[in-house]
Amino acid sequence: MRVPELLRPPPPESLRDRLARSAGALPLARAAVGLGSVLLAAAAGWWLLRPGPAPVEERLPFASAPMVPEPVVVTTVPAEVVVQAAGAVHRPGVYRLAAGARVTDLIDAAGGALDGADLQALSLAAMLGDGQRVRVPLVGEQLPASELGGPASGAAGGTGGASREVPGAPIDLNTATLEDLDTLPGVGPATAQAIVAHREEHGPFGVVEDLLEVRGIGDARLEALRDLVVV
Repeated sequence: MRVPELLRPPPPESLRDRLARSAGALPLARAAVGLGSVLLAAAAGWWLLRPGPAPVEERLPFASAPMVPEPVVVTTVPAEVVVQAAGAVHRPGVYRLAAGARVTDLIDAAGGALDGADLQALSLAAMLGDGQRVRVPLVGEQLPASELGGPASGAAGGTGGASREVPGAPIDLNTATLEDLDTLPGVGPATAQAIVAHREEHGPFGVVEDLLEVRGIGDARLEALRDLVVV
């Protein structure tokens, strides 16, 4: 009985065939070994050249600076101002008025202006500042702008703050110097010189009313000075 070709086992491989097959596979093995060597060398080089670990300080998160709130500035507005009325008013002195008061309010608080007062020379609608001094002039009297009640620029250093003050005690007309007389309301350098000249020419004043004999002093100015001078 004949065995089919497909079921027949292959003939044994000869030595020459095995050697030929081994010789064909050798280059592939060598190539694989070479490629493995290159990859191994690359991995070793990366391991040796890799950067060292970062310091602990660099790996820790940075703490942000605390937020400090800005200071809150609170501006307080005074409820009142302390101001001085001088010159040709009925009651010269220091007054406390509500904040926002005007020069005309100060004149009213001081009893109003005397006859002969020159109200047109004043800034009647100007707002008063704390520590301000307003002097009401007589008609024809020349005053510095700082005493005419102009807009105030602040406390005692504002408009009128550096002007002359009404003397705290009555001035003796017979012993006062030019500087003393010049501090009186309504009395400037020219009037002070006229008082001294009258005293030197006619002798000491006998009564305060003798001031009416001095050039430049009338009834209104005498009334403004009556409580501020003695003889």
